[in-house]
Amino acid sequence: MNRNWVLVILAGLIEILWAIGLKHSSNWLSWMGTALLIYLSFALLVQASKSLPVATVYAIFTGIGTAGTVVLEMVVFGEAFSWTKVLFILLLLSGVVGLKLVTTESNKKEGAV
Repeated sequence: MNRNWVLVILAGLIEILWAIGLKHSSNWLSWMGTALLIYLSFALLVQASKSLPVATVYAIFTGIGTAGTVVLEMVVFGEAFSWTKVLFILLLLSGVVGLKLVTTESNKKEGAV
């Protein structure tokens, strides 16, 4: 796994934090922290997208964020547990892993001169 995929994964993990921050922020300090996390996650995403396919990067980023947010909400914040949710999270994650496996990295953007 190279540096750019690590950036995508890190951006997805940070997305989990800011998505939860959107729900649970209650004062200006927590809102500023959430805004900082949003900026950081998208800065990492943009950096990774410079050498990886944007569609795959964004799908993996949102997949990590979606699955992680649902799991963290159930485990930490008492959201109702459902085997159906777990099934669909696993389905989502299998799609993310599948996209990663079939995507090749190119050092040059297609169509670039």
